Amino acid sequence: MIKSEIERVVDLDKLGPNGAALEITTSESERAALAKRFGFLGLPAFSARVTVDRKPGGQVVVEGRLKGRIVQACILSLDPVTQELDDAFRLVFAEHVTEDLDPESGEALLNAQGDAPEPLTGNMLDVGEIAAEQLSLTADPYPRRPGIKLEDVLPKAKGGARRATPEPRRHPFAGLAALRDKPRRDR
Repeated sequence: MIKSEIERVVDLDKLGPNGAALEITTSESERAALAKRFGFLGLPAFSARVTVDRKPGGQVVVEGRLKGRIVQACILSLDPVTQELDDAFRLVFAEHVTEDLDPESGEALLNAQGDAPEPLTGNMLDVGEIAAEQLSLTADPYPRRPGIKLEDVLPKAKGGARRATPEPRRHPFAGLAALRDKPRRDR
């Protein structure tokens, strides 16, 4: 098992009747590691408040709210774009849940039921990793600087006008084809 950048492990066997509540505050080095992992330009702030409860039937419910600020590169201009995060999440885990695997690739298939429980293996649950995964899901996958349009970053043709259509691509053997089609002179 890979160690999370913000590992916060809860021993499910030691949960009391009211569950457990965790306040996750991240250090500068933890935020830097998360930013590197998810390809952010920066992660100046990130915290989460999480509760873990065991329900009848063996299910474990993890609920929380994450807050933070991420800096990503604009998909058009590559300028820094800041996004404020404030998002709630809820995950259900259960023992004896098996993931459906693709017979060809062996990779896990996505479950069509959004509320289906996640598999729970063992009695330890890394709530920090859950918060990190939720961070990556909450981040805008296509950050865009406010007010910027695709036309603003397209290359301009000579004379300042934008090209409406690209120039036709010249075939590398076009010159040989012209020689082939030229009438032959017998010597």
